[in-house]
Amino acid sequence: MVISEMVQEMRAAGVPVLDLGGGIPRFDTPRHIVAAATAALESGDTRYTASRGIPQLLVAIAAKLSSDNGVVVDPATQIIVTPSSKHALFLAFMTILDPDDEVLIPTPSWVSYQSMARLAGAHPIPVPLSAVDGFALTARLLRDHLTERTRAIVINTPNNPTGRMLDPAEAAAVAEVAVEHDLLIITDEIYEKIVTGDTAHLSLGARPDCADRTITVNGFSKAYAMPGWRLGYVAGPVDIMAAMLAIQQHTVACAGSFIQRGGVAALTGPQLALREMAAEYTIHARLVVDGLNALPGVTCHLPEGAFYAFPDIRGTGLADDRLFAQRLLTQTAVAVTPGSAFGPGGEGHVRISFATSADVIDRGIGYVSKFVNEIR
Repeated sequence: MVISEMVQEMRAAGVPVLDLGGGIPRFDTPRHIVAAATAALESGDTRYTASRGIPQLLVAIAAKLSSDNGVVVDPATQIIVTPSSKHALFLAFMTILDPDDEVLIPTPSWVSYQSMARLAGAHPIPVPLSAVDGFALTARLLRDHLTERTRAIVINTPNNPTGRMLDPAEAAAVAEVAVEHDLLIITDEIYEKIVTGDTAHLSLGARPDCADRTITVNGFSKAYAMPGWRLGYVAGPVDIMAAMLAIQQHTVACAGSFIQRGGVAALTGPQLALREMAAEYTIHARLVVDGLNALPGVTCHLPEGAFYAFPDIRGTGLADDRLFAQRLLTQTAVAVTPGSAFGPGGEGHVRISFATSADVIDRGIGYVSKFVNEIR
């Protein structure tokens, strides 16, 4: 947030900041999705919908989960359409966590997980992963942080900020611990369509031993370049979805009616734009990683998914990632995100987004190179 505020202040003062910190796709929403929402608006589809969502979108989500993820759910009882995947996550935390419950969150992780747990009155328990082994998650690490108050595990794959994707051994480890200790699993799969390596996306909700304990969260912001639409969804066991629906009914009520029509078009219409965007992200990933690894004191692994690189900057002579990000911004007008913002395990790293254009990436890495050489 500090970096974001500094960017806003600098831009307000007329400074042309190159933003490599944000997670917003540079693409416009595909035209057929916009057309569907526009047609709904023009036809007067501007009223409340059922809190669960419109039937057409629920059916489309169920079909998508079955065909793409192997997650089989009843659209009438096991899915809720939400105004953003972020709200879907918040509903999940509010539904399954009681005051003083604990939830395991492998870190580095997206910053809002811990805050959402606290808003529910629960305690987020970071499970620090290490860059030394590629931020691998093991059953031993999870067990080391268990107590009698542990209620759930949060899994984000592909991961923000590391770009790491859950592999079969890690999925088995999570399932083993969850079954042993009767834990729920929240999986955030918002980046599933952005795969920049050869690793296949895995959904824990597709495992027979996890199907009745997994809450799957996803949305349209990243894959379909729809961040401003605020449209997401959550799927899971019937009883949990019923309780979650009650919270939605008494908070936001429902997602926008015409926005849901756009969601139907996204899932049932042409998917070529997704492949084109993913192909560009793959090119950008290599551009960023190659540029970073050419810098003295910087090491960066090629991400498997999402659109972030997470370089280790401790060898540059400025190991404090917050100070690194602040000085980089004030001295070169390039914005990156400090790794320590993502919790234990992120220290000494910065997150660089390649969701922007190749030109911005090329110029931004050039300025980072100049900065690194100066501080060394």
